[in-house]
Amino acid sequence: MVTEDTSTIALVTGAGKRIGRAIALDLAVHGFKVAVHANTSKHDAEETASMIRDAGGKAEVFLGDLTKADVPAKLMAAVTESLGAPRLVINNASIFEADFADEFDGELFDRHMAVHVKAPALLAASMAKALAKDVDGLVVNMIDQRVKRLTPNFFSYTLSKSALWTATRTMAMAYAPKIRVNAIGPGPTLKSSRQSDAEFARQVEKVPLERSPELGEFGATIRYFWANKSITGQMIALDGGQHLAWETPDVLDIEE
Repeated sequence: MVTEDTSTIALVTGAGKRIGRAIALDLAVHGFKVAVHANTSKHDAEETASMIRDAGGKAEVFLGDLTKADVPAKLMAAVTESLGAPRLVINNASIFEADFADEFDGELFDRHMAVHVKAPALLAASMAKALAKDVDGLVVNMIDQRVKRLTPNFFSYTLSKSALWTATRTMAMAYAPKIRVNAIGPGPTLKSSRQSDAEFARQVEKVPLERSPELGEFGATIRYFWANKSITGQMIALDGGQHLAWETPDVLDIEE
């Protein structure tokens, strides 16, 4: 059941499944009209949109490969033409591929940087142009708690997420006062495709709070950023305190 009027448009990238879907559903329930973005997961995105509509919300699906430099601007233009200019952009689309510093993969690095840094930067620039002069906005970048607690694993992924954390703060300066830019740093939330159930459970058990974030916490945190207009350039880690822990995956020798 939608609890508010659907007058504000939110664009959620990577909203077909997992955390992105949870965010899209939460925002829709709380009155946002949602642009559901996906790359190749059209069926999943359509399912997300259907779930929103079935609950009385409004949603449309938009597809685009964010590794391509011209797609972010085209995506923003398509959303603006169809729904209106988004005042809320959630940069959730992500890739999580393994490499190491001593086994560096340049193509893999380029893919991570394109999705995690270039696309969010281009979407923010397009958003700033699309919004009317008297309208403010919010960008929330989905990063990773590991930018506060580094490990040697997932080298290109970590570099790109660290760059996005830097971009969060520098864009917060550049776009103030019109657009605020904040971030969320997830910890272990859902089992990855590489993990067994036992490995994921062990990872969660080793964070200080011995729990993973519930999916509803992500939408709630985004709405907290939305409601509190003095917050910009900040990251909240939804990670059970993992960024404080010393028992990191490289120490534990478990699969992520």
